[in-house]
Amino acid sequence: MLALPEGVRHMPGYLSAEAQAALLEDIRAVVRAAPLYVPAMPRTGKEMSVRMTNCGTLGWVTDKERGYRYQTTHPATGEPWPPMPPALLRIWQEVADYPLAPEACLVNFYSPEAKMGQHQDRDEADFAAPVVSVSLGDDCLFRVGGLRRTDKAVSFRLQSGDVVVLGGASRLAFHGVDRIYPDTSMLLKSGGRINLTMRRVTKP
Repeated sequence: MLALPEGVRHMPGYLSAEAQAALLEDIRAVVRAAPLYVPAMPRTGKEMSVRMTNCGTLGWVTDKERGYRYQTTHPATGEPWPPMPPALLRIWQEVADYPLAPEACLVNFYSPEAKMGQHQDRDEADFAAPVVSVSLGDDCLFRVGGLRRTDKAVSFRLQSGDVVVLGGASRLAFHGVDRIYPDTSMLLKSGGRINLTMRRVTKP
């Protein structure tokens, strides 16, 4: 059995097939209200390989001009982010071990060629709250290490319905997605992977 860093929890098959399908419909409604867009890296303006949007009272965004940040409105439409689906809030309540609700849920869509470089989730004011991640669609190879980019990392496969929690000693661990395994799930008719990342942004 793979030994994960302290504070990392992997819950394979946390969502049943029925729960995954229902959550996917919730996310489709989110995307209708807040369309997916292509984010850009600070300073360089290089486009990321994922498309993203958000739901909740706050949303995480990035662009060349203003960098990484949270804001209350969609950067393209200027509209407030749609509410977080109740199913996501229930998952947070069940696994986060934190008294307050998440304020942001980042929705990342990975095409078969997309990746996510090693990074820390550190744009939040409250690191006492964990980061809770839900996978839908095709499998991916997820990598998580320590508090320095050079720390030893472990890699493991995430499947549709899995939940991962980064908390405690690993709340600021470097992590990323090295690859997508195409055609490993029938959930998304055209393939790809959706990752839903819930975060508490402000301090109580």
